[in-house]
Amino acid sequence: MFWLWVKAFHIFFVVSWFAGLFYLPRIFVNLAMVPADNAAERERLLLMARKLYKFVTPIGLLAVGLGLWLWLGFDIFSGNWLYVKAALVCILLGYHFFCGKLLKDFIAGRNRRPHVWYRFFNEGPVLLLLAICVLAVIKPFSF
Repeated sequence: MFWLWVKAFHIFFVVSWFAGLFYLPRIFVNLAMVPADNAAERERLLLMARKLYKFVTPIGLLAVGLGLWLWLGFDIFSGNWLYVKAALVCILLGYHFFCGKLLKDFIAGRNRRPHVWYRFFNEGPVLLLLAICVLAVIKPFSF
């Protein structure tokens, strides 16, 4: 029964993490569109992005930690699908920390990417979430 609580919190933190990963690149789109002479809007968006990134980073780490606990501690999952899911989660972690690098570039005034690039970049977590959900529900590769 205890593992159900861990699983519930894992799902909660995954959903919360993805909410942040969906919204942060949208802030980047807006930052890339801010005219150079509008410092107030730029600072407001940077403040939002910094706070969001600092908020979702521990949430993402909790989601990953609880997922590992379910996998290794309770061994409730089995099958090769989980290794594929784990690889996708590693890619998602890379995406998350790359967002941190992009945020640092915006803060330092080093962004050279147009807003259209960020619009495409924003679709990464959507595709990863779809693949992860399919793996978790359908469990292909289970032999």
